Amino acid sequence: MARYLVAMTGASGAAYGVDFVRRCPGEKFLVLSDWARHVLASETGMKPADLEPHVKKVFKDDDLAAPWSSGSNRHDAMIILPCSVSTLAKVATGIADTLVTRAAAVTLKERMRLIVCVRETPLSGIALEHMLRLSREGAVIMPVSPPWYRNPTDLTQLVSGFTDKVLQLLGEPAGQGWRESELE
Repeated sequence: MARYLVAMTGASGAAYGVDFVRRCPGEKFLVLSDWARHVLASETGMKPADLEPHVKKVFKDDDLAAPWSSGSNRHDAMIILPCSVSTLAKVATGIADTLVTRAAAVTLKERMRLIVCVRETPLSGIALEHMLRLSREGAVIMPVSPPWYRNPTDLTQLVSGFTDKVLQLLGEPAGQGWRESELE
């Protein structure tokens, strides 16, 4: 069974993190930054307790003594969804002052998979340089950009279209790909 560490930060787009946590199979652990907790409540009306049934454990971002602060605790991937540009900058420059940023630093140094789903626009040159730096370190940079080729008719379909792309990247079952039926 795959083990995933999921982090939600204070960027807008909590619905993406919620959908991913609900749909991703495997053993999942969740870290919510303080601002993620605020955005989760303001955008979805949810509390961290609402996500607890979908994960093995929820960690606070100030818990630097959590197991994810050490490379001896392996995971198949860390997914930051949504990722704020502030978190992006900290990870890209090696600042590991929270559990999210420390776990990301550990993920990189141990050469485990890191997927960073940046939710910000427009992007400054600084943010683009941080993305490039992380990409060169092996992270997958995946700006939250939902696909339209399935002709979504509501917000749920739009959100799940992007979540499907993250799941596919992890090798997990997801929705049908673009024109997949033509492969038959």
